[in-house]
Amino acid sequence: MSKITDDKVISLANNTGDSPTALNEPRDIRRILIANRGEIACRVIETAQKMGIETIAIYSEADRMAKHVKMADHAILVGEAPAVNSYLNIARIIKAAKTLEADAIHPGYGFLSENAAFAEACLENDLIFIGPPSSAMKAMSSKSDAKSIMEQAHVPLIPGYHGDDNSLETLTATANQIGYPILLKAALGGGGKGMRIVESAHEMADAIASAKRESTAAFGDDLLLIEKYLVDPRHIEVQVFADQYGNAVYLSDRDCSIQRRHQKIVEEAPAPNLSESLRHAMGNAAVDAAKAIGYIGAGTVEFLLDASGQFYFMEMNTRLQVEHPVTELITGQDLVEWQINIARGNPLPISQNKIVHQGHAMEVRIYAEDPSQDFLPSSGHIHHLSEPEKSSEHTIVRVDSGIQQGDTVTSHYDPMLSKLIVWASTRKTAIIALSQALADYRLIGPATNIDYLQRVINHPAFNNADLTTHFIEHHQAELISDHAPGIELKVTNNTDSKKSGNNSDLLTISKLSLFAAISSIHREGKFTHWRLNQPSSQEIIVSDSHGEHFQFVFQFPGISQPFSNTYTSTGMQIQLVQVASNDQHCDLAAQVIHLLSITNTDGGNRYQIEVNGQKEHFTHIESNEEQHIYYQTWHDNYFIGNDTNHVHLHNEEENQAIAPLNGIITARLCQPGDNVDKDQPLLVIEAMKMEYTVRAPYKGTISKILFALGDQVDHGELLVRIDPEK
Repeated sequence: MSKITDDKVISLANNTGDSPTALNEPRDIRRILIANRGEIACRVIETAQKMGIETIAIYSEADRMAKHVKMADHAILVGEAPAVNSYLNIARIIKAAKTLEADAIHPGYGFLSENAAFAEACLENDLIFIGPPSSAMKAMSSKSDAKSIMEQAHVPLIPGYHGDDNSLETLTATANQIGYPILLKAALGGGGKGMRIVESAHEMADAIASAKRESTAAFGDDLLLIEKYLVDPRHIEVQVFADQYGNAVYLSDRDCSIQRRHQKIVEEAPAPNLSESLRHAMGNAAVDAAKAIGYIGAGTVEFLLDASGQFYFMEMNTRLQVEHPVTELITGQDLVEWQINIARGNPLPISQNKIVHQGHAMEVRIYAEDPSQDFLPSSGHIHHLSEPEKSSEHTIVRVDSGIQQGDTVTSHYDPMLSKLIVWASTRKTAIIALSQALADYRLIGPATNIDYLQRVINHPAFNNADLTTHFIEHHQAELISDHAPGIELKVTNNTDSKKSGNNSDLLTISKLSLFAAISSIHREGKFTHWRLNQPSSQEIIVSDSHGEHFQFVFQFPGISQPFSNTYTSTGMQIQLVQVASNDQHCDLAAQVIHLLSITNTDGGNRYQIEVNGQKEHFTHIESNEEQHIYYQTWHDNYFIGNDTNHVHLHNEEENQAIAPLNGIITARLCQPGDNVDKDQPLLVIEAMKMEYTVRAPYKGTISKILFALGDQVDHGELLVRIDPEK
């Protein structure tokens, strides 16, 4: 069958599903519907098609032209953009599967992947659910129930409370008993949703209310549990598989300690620095956990490992994990293929003693988010996308992606865009390969964490495998800081007449000025203005004099000194730099830079230059009026055009309560007439499955709240008017 195109699309937006029918015996799978979107839908489609199985993509109105829709053999619309009307609508998805005669449904991860009612609906409609039995999902869907089961199976547990009494009094009493800090967790949740760290008793009320709101929004339930918060643990998880004949195995382990907002961003396998005895003990405990609930299919048992080497059960994810590719690369197994064959009724393909791992694999998650703004999700059009080469002689580079150039990233779904995975013979060489792959991954459009990930994996602590779940908090200052490109331009410090390269501002500006001047040779027309995409404390103005002379004037606090660049057809020379900073005067020694070659690549230009006899290269890409420069592991962008079109927000509402991102108002924590203190919570916005609190920018009185509960707001919109205290 050919794919259903847009002009003859089947819409299920107004259908409710069929009545249950008798469940057939296990059978062959010829056609699979993937009840998901993005990179995991593409991942499942790839393996299914490799196995000769036809695939069906479902999509919302926002995903009509999405990559997974184009990859699948068939595609069908299931509803509007909000997930509750499409990817979470069980009746419409079941109807889609029956309409296109699917044999099975693969849920991916997220959305309905751990929804027991969905698994049961599949069986009731004679559809094979490629996942565990609903009974196992129910057992693990509640973290409270899961802990009780693990306790009976003698799997180590963290001290805490997992009962049904969620009153403030009971939760606070438990927290006081086990000692602060404690961790509140959504009993039915995962992925960091509904999770709060509480440091003291007076924070409990607000933390419980916030965690319950977020848990209700994400999972439809507000039950919480409490755990003792371990200081600087590692997050280790074990991949397990089981079949319907009672066989169960574990496929090594993964370290997933590098997280922000309790969500993983870097994963690796095998987990470094585990003794063989500890690795074996954790693997056996994971298999015991799976057998305790009659598990079938792919699952992941997650543990926390403290500094003493004691591990504790945290939760079991009854689905395929986001980070499954690192396990695939070190074991040589296709875990989606395992899932499909086990769902067909086949036994596990190999026994425990046949599972071996080789080399080291790492994965980073590419998110549409701004690390400099506390990882706020970002949305917008993808103007340029080029991915790294997929393999080399000694390494494997893999990109699991759900995006393509020209897509628009919306605020309706999780901000993860893709995953970049590498394999090499050792952990050290895997880091090197991953760093190069990140440097070659170029996405222009929404803000991403690509540069941030580069700094994470190149941090000395990461290289030394000093891994904890607090890695980001411990090293955030270094990870957020800007890094200049690596071309060496010598600087002479007049105060001691010694050459120095530690004036980072001067070096950064000089190098970018050099790049901008070179790229200008090949641009039509004239520069009028350009400015670096840097904090507003710096401004750069360029005057063009007959196309041969550029004057750069840098304006810092208390600084304003010019220097000039000249170039000819054979090269360019920086003649003079003189910048005053902190009462020290720095002169940039004369440097001769020769432009050797220009090669068009990936929509941009690759420049090879020679700096005082040393060859260097960089890539310049122009997209959407922005100029992007890539040099080694470094990236920056600047604007060319009328400077007034690219200024920071400076208006009467700059210091008001504005929306930090696109989203929906889910809580109003103030009323007109309220007196509020600076940083007092005002509103809560839910976006991309996360909750964000808008706080008062200063002390004053609420004069007007401009949006109601449930309203959609756009980034930068004024939310609350506050009359400042006089």
